[in-house]
Amino acid sequence: MKRIPGDYDPNTGNYTDKEHTFPVWASVMDTGTDMLNLIYDKIPQGSKTLHVMGHWKQPDLIRIDGKTYKIDLTRQLRTKQTFIVSEVPG
Repeated sequence: MKRIPGDYDPNTGNYTDKEHTFPVWASVMDTGTDMLNLIYDKIPQGSKTLHVMGHWKQPDLIRIDGKTYKIDLTRQLRTKQTFIVSEVPG
């Protein structure tokens, strides 16, 4: 999901961001304990590892099953890209 700055809404007084979303097939799994300790130095809830075929520009946020995740680490391998993400509260 990519966030695009929106327009001013005079009724609410807020700026409304637009979201550009596109579906991507990925292998999604819970992140292992060793990797969690390496990246976060703790074990956060809701952390996942994603493997996507090909290379992608890094999105702002990722949505999986209605939950929103932010990207904490990405690695480009030869034929795929991996993302380690953590859940954004709210």
